[in-house]
Amino acid sequence: MAGHSKFKNIMYRKGAQDAKRSKLFSKLSKEITVAAKMGGPDPDSNARLRLAIQNARGQSMPKDNIDRAIKKADSSDADNFDEVRYEGYGPGGTAVVVEALTDNRNRTASNVRAAFSKNGGTLGETGSVAFMFDRVGELVYPADAGDEDSIMEAAIEAGADDVQSDEDGHTIYTAFEDMIEVGKALEEALGQAAESQKAIWKPQNEIDVDAEKAATIMKLMNALEDDDDVQNVYSNFTMSEEVIASLG
Repeated sequence: MAGHSKFKNIMYRKGAQDAKRSKLFSKLSKEITVAAKMGGPDPDSNARLRLAIQNARGQSMPKDNIDRAIKKADSSDADNFDEVRYEGYGPGGTAVVVEALTDNRNRTASNVRAAFSKNGGTLGETGSVAFMFDRVGELVYPADAGDEDSIMEAAIEAGADDVQSDEDGHTIYTAFEDMIEVGKALEEALGQAAESQKAIWKPQNEIDVDAEKAATIMKLMNALEDDDDVQNVYSNFTMSEEVIASLG
């Protein structure tokens, strides 16, 4: 869940670490394969592939896995994946956007619908909640990339729109069309690439949820993220430190 790093940390702590990591690598591999198939295997001339590889490296994905995913794009048995977006409502009127890469739209739609209905949500039509979000670029740097002031200064110089820093790291937001250039400028200024750099759905406003709704929302988020076809899940909920602690 981009923009909700604290909640993502909770989700990873609550699950089996090895299983979560294996699923993450699978999703990263799928994105690399799709990017290579669409734009060619050379990351220098394929911006989407370059970002996919960068994100995989940021998650410490082995080089062999990355190379294998790129080669798979040229194999005769490589699946054809469609990019699909689903939108719906979670508990407490929260909005949810789901991005998927699928070779079977019927299967994925059925699984996503089931995740919503079993966890207090409702799957809606395309466009039903996307207007509550902005399509922006997001770059994530670790805490040791620099202190808050130095990251802010570098981000401003690079042309970013906003920076959010906490003990977990730094999240930098850019206009969607500026993401690549801002990423290059930040890499040069900070001497390292971002751990993650991608286009996200950033909520315009957030809904604060209580402990009861938070528990159900987290079940919905987990159910969606556990689906092999789902690449990213975004929502507009937030919760207090007390509620976060109650979920731990």
